[in-house]
Amino acid sequence: MAVVQYLLAWIFASVLGLIAVVKRRSNNPRASPEETRSSVTVSNAECRSAHDDVDVIIVGAGVAGSALAHTLGKDGRRVHVIERDLTEPDRIVGELLQPGGYLKLIELGLEDCVEKIDAQRVFGYALFKDGKNTRLSYPLEKFHSDVSGRSFHNGRFIQRMREKAATLPNVQLEQGTVTSLLEEKGTIKGVQYKTKTGQEMTAYAPLTIVCDGCFSNLRRSLCDPKVDVPSCFVGLVLENCDLPHANHGHVILADPSPILFYQISSTEVRCLVDVPGQKVPSISNGEMAKYLKTVVASQIPPQIYDAFIAAVDKGNIRTMPNRSMPAAPYPTPGALLMGDAFNMRHPLTGGGMTVALSDIVVLRDLLRPLRTLNDAPTLSKYLESFYTLRKPVASTINTLAGALYKVFSSSPDQARKEMRQACFDYLSLGGVFSMGPISLLSGLNPRPLSLVTHFFAVAVYGVGRLLLPFPSPKRVWIGARLISSASGIIYPIIKAEGVRQMFFPATVPAYYRTPVSSEKMTKKADGRN
Repeated sequence: MAVVQYLLAWIFASVLGLIAVVKRRSNNPRASPEETRSSVTVSNAECRSAHDDVDVIIVGAGVAGSALAHTLGKDGRRVHVIERDLTEPDRIVGELLQPGGYLKLIELGLEDCVEKIDAQRVFGYALFKDGKNTRLSYPLEKFHSDVSGRSFHNGRFIQRMREKAATLPNVQLEQGTVTSLLEEKGTIKGVQYKTKTGQEMTAYAPLTIVCDGCFSNLRRSLCDPKVDVPSCFVGLVLENCDLPHANHGHVILADPSPILFYQISSTEVRCLVDVPGQKVPSISNGEMAKYLKTVVASQIPPQIYDAFIAAVDKGNIRTMPNRSMPAAPYPTPGALLMGDAFNMRHPLTGGGMTVALSDIVVLRDLLRPLRTLNDAPTLSKYLESFYTLRKPVASTINTLAGALYKVFSSSPDQARKEMRQACFDYLSLGGVFSMGPISLLSGLNPRPLSLVTHFFAVAVYGVGRLLLPFPSPKRVWIGARLISSASGIIYPIIKAEGVRQMFFPATVPAYYRTPVSSEKMTKKADGRN
């Protein structure tokens, strides 16, 4: 059955790619084959150590932790959130929420958290390459007029969610640094942490959920963290300038790798320059400013050139490593990983918050039937279904991010150059050729088979461009390498995500796990005590 599905996907991708070639040539028959910090007010509740006092401990109050605290608190769970720093975060990523993520916000009752923070609506992307550009709009026709992407200051968004979570009487937010998980006979019983004043404390709960972000120091005992750092972002803020396409994210297919622009307020535009590798030019000795002016500036749209130079001269340049890490959990009684502590992808496509919010919806729906969480081993076995149920959405967004980053980055290899150009031209065709990929990117239609179909349709389209009107041995060879290169890009990512869980989750036994009745769970827990 699996072989038949793959074969059908390949045939459909080939047909789609060939149609794209025909359309391009009919449209252009002579074309030759050439992208203010603040503090949350919370009650300083005393840490309780009895299991009966708290149902869930959440480590971290970023996007995932804050949204999860409000969601579980609204369902009646008693939640204790421990966050290292409750002042407003100041980050250069996590600033663009895709429409699919906004729909999850609505589902969680958190859509008002993008209000009163000067958030900007986003209706799609504009793609730039070699002086040409194309606009890709989100397919929002079937949704309410309020549904779109949102871009904002990350810290303002997080503060709004923290404040909303803190309004629930059964949610406690406390500033403190969790130093370790408390384990007893293979079960996580709670956490040890230091309070804001430095006092050593312990907190206990039947379930501890670790959401302490990309630099997590707790995940090593809960998963196999294979972290890759393919590049770094260099962040700038451009002031009082208009982007060429209003309310759209801008992606420049620059050399050596993409450059992003998007509004984060009514007067500010975020610029993220991707620098491959783990080392970036020094900011302190002026090498970074020189790099931005001599290498990057000439490749950005002329409409924002002056604002870009002014931002470089202003000197508020920030850097951050771009991390990717497939989810590889160790199912552990009493504990669960979520957010960037659990799973990361390249931030090029802005899919991180969508994955986190989608995961929260899955977890909420799994926990809702349970009145008690006290039987840790039974709960852990039941929650193994979480890792399977999240896979189709999360893996599609993760795979798209990793594949697009490699395709959009420049390469001396002729086959990779052809793939990059083919991707730009394919998306420029419009219709189904842009609608499918942008539906994946937006999180509105995160289907793995659709992703693979369009990815190889781009490859087939690229081969068609090479072979028409007259193939030559050299072009045939480049075309063969293009297909090989495309496979070499996407297959390792899919393998890391898990082919079975991604494409055939219904064949995984955990997919069918049903909750143990509350009475049985209580009896089991009492029996062990």
